[in-house]
Amino acid sequence: MKAVLQRVKHASVTVDGQLVSSIGQGLLVFLGIGESDESADLEWMVEKIVHLRIFEDENEKMNLSVKDTGGSILLVSQFTLYGDAQKGRRPSFSEAAKPEKAQAFYDACGRRMADHGVSVSMGVFGAMMAIDLLNDGPVTILIDSKR
Repeated sequence: MKAVLQRVKHASVTVDGQLVSSIGQGLLVFLGIGESDESADLEWMVEKIVHLRIFEDENEKMNLSVKDTGGSILLVSQFTLYGDAQKGRRPSFSEAAKPEKAQAFYDACGRRMADHGVSVSMGVFGAMMAIDLLNDGPVTILIDSKR
């Protein structure tokens, strides 16, 4: 699994002009699921995201997690994180999971994050989404369960 985490002051997802999800302070997480991903990758990713200390404490050090701050997570599926543009001019997405598997992992990821007591909002799997966000920092972290 691959994820791009952005620390945000707020973020929202709109589909066909309709607001479907929004959060205040927290993390906007773009999540890609690979064909080779297993349940261990999912559990590792959830633990990493929920407990990653990228929010500032009272001493202005990145020492708090989204869970510690009471922030929210906006989880958005993004198969293009598996785009391989090494050859040619159009990326290959052959390593991305098929939609059935990807949606099951995406949904499970959201549920598992919520099991940790974090408020989770989600995008619409497979939809063309418009994402609006206000970066905080900016802080952007790349995570790969295979590394």
